[in-house]
Amino acid sequence: MAPLSLRALLGFAGAAAAVTLSVANSGGHPTSPYMYGIMFEDINQSGDGGLYAELISNRAFQNQSLKSWSPVGDSTLELDTSTPLSWALPRSVRVKSGKGKAGLKNSGYWGINVKKTDTYTGSFYSYGEYKGSFTASLVSDITNETLATTKIKSKSVADAWTQHEFELHPTKSAANSNNSFVLEFRPCHETELKFNLISLFPPTYNNRPNGMRRDLMEKLRDLKPSFLRIPGGNNLEGNFAGNHWNWSVTLGPLTERPGRMGVWEYENTDGLGLVEYMHWAEDLDVDVVLGVAAGLYLNGDVVPEEDLDFFVQDALNELEFLTGDVSTPYGALRAKLGYPKPWKIKYVEVGNEDNLWGGLDSYKSYRLKTFYDAIKAKYPDIFIFSSTDEVVYKESGRDYHKYTRPDYSVSQFHLFDNWTAEHPVIIGEYATIQNNTGKLEDTDWNAPKNAWSNWIGSVAEAVFLVGAERNADKIWGTCFAPLFQNLNNYQWAPDLISYSADPADTTVSVSYPIIQLFSEHRITHTLPGVSSDGFGPLYWAAGRGSASSGHGHHPGKGPSAKDDTYILKAAVYNSTASEDVPVSVRFEGLREGSPATLTVLTAPEGPWAKNTPDHKDAVKKTITRLRAGKGGEIEFSLPDLSVAVLVAGGK
Repeated sequence: MAPLSLRALLGFAGAAAAVTLSVANSGGHPTSPYMYGIMFEDINQSGDGGLYAELISNRAFQNQSLKSWSPVGDSTLELDTSTPLSWALPRSVRVKSGKGKAGLKNSGYWGINVKKTDTYTGSFYSYGEYKGSFTASLVSDITNETLATTKIKSKSVADAWTQHEFELHPTKSAANSNNSFVLEFRPCHETELKFNLISLFPPTYNNRPNGMRRDLMEKLRDLKPSFLRIPGGNNLEGNFAGNHWNWSVTLGPLTERPGRMGVWEYENTDGLGLVEYMHWAEDLDVDVVLGVAAGLYLNGDVVPEEDLDFFVQDALNELEFLTGDVSTPYGALRAKLGYPKPWKIKYVEVGNEDNLWGGLDSYKSYRLKTFYDAIKAKYPDIFIFSSTDEVVYKESGRDYHKYTRPDYSVSQFHLFDNWTAEHPVIIGEYATIQNNTGKLEDTDWNAPKNAWSNWIGSVAEAVFLVGAERNADKIWGTCFAPLFQNLNNYQWAPDLISYSADPADTTVSVSYPIIQLFSEHRITHTLPGVSSDGFGPLYWAAGRGSASSGHGHHPGKGPSAKDDTYILKAAVYNSTASEDVPVSVRFEGLREGSPATLTVLTAPEGPWAKNTPDHKDAVKKTITRLRAGKGGEIEFSLPDLSVAVLVAGGK
């Protein structure tokens, strides 16, 4: 049975009528160059065990347990706190040998991928006298076959920690990710050694030390984003006082990063820290929207006005660390850590969802104002976003979040029509997460969410995005959320990109190709138009763009000689007939015979089509070459539940 359409809910019926569009050659508005970006929150094991490429789980025993570790041979393991490696890493593992080989084994983040063509770089600290050699290996959990191994001459001494470094070169690729890391030693008699910060990295994206997982970064790169909102979400705020994301303890050597219990029920090592975030932005060539903790915790506690100065100063210190000259205290700290060149921060968001958890009144009365005035006084060129669409202060922007159902998402097509442009909006989180009910209903937070994005929901998101693009003088940017999902440990679904330790499982949702298509074809200046049939089932936005407008980092200052193409973005949502929707679009100023390209996304399996690790190609892309007829008219048809981009003109 076909899902009930929004048009039917609103009282429309009948066959899908032909739609005639006429798009003017002037008027409209310049657009934001940041329309499509990404938002990252450490949820769904998306930092450790996800984008952060470290392969060893619980490498420094920061979760106060021996989780992921097991003994080798007849040795025994115990957690030890008597000899801290550093102030930040007070716990280690004590390995007591028996009569044979001794050591410990790590299962990774639900496995370890092993490829023959890759070099794995590792290190560990040991404490205690041992004059032999250590053996580091990657071993199959299924066959017990050794896939890579190396010997490391011991530097281990009594009463001090010493670091050992090594490389592993697999002799073959593993059949799957059911593999573990093993660290062994062979004492002549019963021996007791301690180990800490046991680390192993595969090759990383752009070969960054302490860097990112390649396949996941490639998926982000292919979205051609323009901004990165970090560290977004609840994990910024923390569950209780002292638990917020503290930038200053995510810096420097890994021995100086204590980590913290994140808000999503797992430990954050903070190996993915502030500097790594900035490298991430550099590698994708995007600008950062920097979230700063604003004195609201998820348990409902709010920092009183008289105590807020500490948090405000901390945000100023963070900005000085990132952007300050080396003559400033925190700029000097950045240089000392090896980064003399300042980064650029153009955008700051104060808090996260401060309309929730009882935080709205304090955010209205003093928290946003205090942060805004202090940041603007020192950094007048930084643009500041409020963390909610309900509260603005002076010239601040707004952040709109919406998780909903398909029909409700479509009903928001006109949401921004009457919003003002004086407070630009970042749609910092959006997704359809539940199915339609037959009524025009928003999210039921007591009901389950979908395990995977489905096609009807993704097309509804496209309608919402097209509505945002029509209001591009008001909408600064958009980003789907959550970004990542580890299939072995997640707290939220659906998500944009799913994965496991095995890259073969990496799967993009059916929303991903829509975002990719829209991001690849940026409208730099909207153009007004009229339709013979209003909006629905065809929803559309039109404008001018550059033939090379995939990235969108150029200022949106209106049409120019370089903006030599006409662009139409469209989505058909639940037409009330099975026939395709015929479309005739005429661009004023487009010459007869001009080339055009129509790209259409559909899901042949229907509205509930989804991508999973076992079925990754639910979305079909069709590209058709066309020519403009008399008066610049182009004709085509679009099926129900389709998303399309038409690009006309250009060279």
